[in-house]
Amino acid sequence: MSQAGLGPGGARRLLKRLRDLMAGAGTAQERLNQIVRLIAADMVAEVCSVYMVRPGDVLELFATEGLKQEAVHKTRLAIGEGLVGDIAAHSRPLALADAQSHPNFAYKPETGEEIFHSLMGVPILRGGRVLGVLAVQNRSFREYDEEEVETLQTIAMVVAELASVDSFVGPEDVQLENAALLPERFEGLRLNEGLAMGRVVFHQPRVSIRQMVAEDPARERSRLDEAVERMHRAIDDLLNRADLGHAGEHREILETYRMFAEDRGWLGRIVEAINTGLTAEAAVQRVQDDTRARMSQVTDPYLRERLSDLEDLGNRLLRHLTGDRTAAQSGGLPDEAVLIARNMGPAELLDYDRTKLRAVVMEEGSPTAHVAIVARALGIPMVGRVKDVLSRTGAGEPIIVDGEQGAVVVRPSEDVREAFVAALNDRAARQAQFAQIRDLPAVSRDGVAVELLINAGLLIDLGHLESTGAKGVGLYRTEIPFMIRSAFPDVPAQIEFYRDVYGRAGERPVVFRTLDVGGDKRLPYLEMADDENPAMGWRAIRIALDRPMMLRYQLRALLVASGGRPLDVMFPMVADVSEFDAARDLLDREIARLREQGGVPPSVIRVGTMLEVPALYWQLPALLSRVDFISVGSNDLMQFLFACDRGSTRLSGRYDTLSPIALRFLGDIVDACTARGVTLTLCGEMAGRPLEAMALIGLGFRRLSMSPGAIGPVKAMIRSADVAALAGFTRGLTTLPDHAVRGRLAAFARDRGIAV
Repeated sequence: MSQAGLGPGGARRLLKRLRDLMAGAGTAQERLNQIVRLIAADMVAEVCSVYMVRPGDVLELFATEGLKQEAVHKTRLAIGEGLVGDIAAHSRPLALADAQSHPNFAYKPETGEEIFHSLMGVPILRGGRVLGVLAVQNRSFREYDEEEVETLQTIAMVVAELASVDSFVGPEDVQLENAALLPERFEGLRLNEGLAMGRVVFHQPRVSIRQMVAEDPARERSRLDEAVERMHRAIDDLLNRADLGHAGEHREILETYRMFAEDRGWLGRIVEAINTGLTAEAAVQRVQDDTRARMSQVTDPYLRERLSDLEDLGNRLLRHLTGDRTAAQSGGLPDEAVLIARNMGPAELLDYDRTKLRAVVMEEGSPTAHVAIVARALGIPMVGRVKDVLSRTGAGEPIIVDGEQGAVVVRPSEDVREAFVAALNDRAARQAQFAQIRDLPAVSRDGVAVELLINAGLLIDLGHLESTGAKGVGLYRTEIPFMIRSAFPDVPAQIEFYRDVYGRAGERPVVFRTLDVGGDKRLPYLEMADDENPAMGWRAIRIALDRPMMLRYQLRALLVASGGRPLDVMFPMVADVSEFDAARDLLDREIARLREQGGVPPSVIRVGTMLEVPALYWQLPALLSRVDFISVGSNDLMQFLFACDRGSTRLSGRYDTLSPIALRFLGDIVDACTARGVTLTLCGEMAGRPLEAMALIGLGFRRLSMSPGAIGPVKAMIRSADVAALAGFTRGLTTLPDHAVRGRLAAFARDRGIAV
């Protein structure tokens, strides 16, 4: 180190002195005062200060060596204010030779820090939370090197572990929870369907580390190697579990997870931390803290999910080092447990007893997160992005999870619980009714047949074809297998996957949508800039035409996988006919290539497009002469039609898909396709809601593709409706000036006994 002069041996001696100091006598404040004096002396710094986070997201100066003592417990900074506040806000270190010239510098005259020019500060982290900031300063324009920053980060970690925030701030700031807390409802994101009621169990992967400072680094490296080997064997045991099956995306995820466990970069960082003087456990925790800090700054969903997997591995490795058991392994998991977590890795979910686990609620997560895909394979209801659920729930509290609506109710009142039980019973009764009509045709009372299909994106979804009686897959989203891999799958891998899809679908047709990535669906191996409006940015067919070999490989795999069976393929996000023509040309080239090589082409090839971009509507005459079918993607279409972000809570009630505007637009598409004899399907969320589906049928839609759980309710609606009367009524609504006609449609259904 350039000026601190610690070196690895000196750093270890400092850590041991800190450990002895914290174990000694005296109040928390007295020990903290000694800590800053010791760090300042050993790191050759003229100032060492500790700031701690106080209620209200305020940083308070708790101890200092070198600044004015009268500033202690008086100087305060908001999170994000000044350099110290910036370190806390972003969970990252700063090292500046001339701190006062930095635009974020905030001068506090009571500290007397104006004479100090250089500053190095690091966050004090514990369990992924920022507890405070540890900073050193010097009068000279000192260039702190990377090794000094690493040393200070290690010291900050030891401080955080040896002295909890409660002992620093004192009992007066410990906020006691009201024993009689009121019911609270949370909104989140549906990650897997299902309803559940149970008791809160916290997923607490954090392990208590009893010794931070190592006496023998070589021994610690050996302990690490042994623990890594045990962890690898345990992961292999997970992969060999019979209840997981031997195919599907969840298998690929666990295989990828196993590869993560052998990542040399990750293990190398742990070894480097051991070499600074930490025990193996503390070194893993140090890397964990770095991972959590990175997660707090990463917005890319794919990268966050991969960092979550790394955190999962770190937790697993810690348990192998310490012998600690998780809540899943302790044998104390109660019946009807609902797991609450900030995030989870895919293997962590598999640790729990599925006979007792009813649902999972997470503060983070996304539909394409690895743990969500495994939850779907296991049939566990899951809701993600439930803000503050960890801090506002207690272990053992009653909880209701509505995976259908993405809602969570904690501490439900007696009447809410009774209503939920009634809803469960009603749902079970309705499911029994839907099961009775599963094999009956979706034909209205006046003889109009409607083809009901499912949307799918995972191999596990195809099992619903049999259970729902659906006629096929109206939309197979092919992008998920591409998103869960660390590299672009080659043609043989894609062929194998599509053959599995064909095999599970049997004789039922499957419409494959080519890659719809971009926006919030990123590929880890495709460099993408951040668009200002991702939903309208570089995605779907735009990426495919700019990277044509990606599309050609996918089309090549689909053609071969068909094995002489029919192939239905459609292109997403087409905005004008020229884009469809360009994509169709790539398909034609692959068909010619297959024939030249003596391959077996599909018995029939049907080519279509998604209609999601309103601009394409005005080119329908030209488009309809080129396509075999059109699928309306109502989610994006309505978003673009109303210039309304469908993910915005502020706009969620502003526009209605059952407005005269939307119905007239959709009706015109029906008329155009009917006149040209082009097959038309709607495969967005509208199709799966009985009232909306009723309106669509009234407009003339005869093919609807939806989530599997919606097949029963929509079929019941169709079998109770008279389409001739419905068509006249619905068409009459399209010219009204109303904001929405939802109420009119509901009244029509009620008056005529239509099951919506």
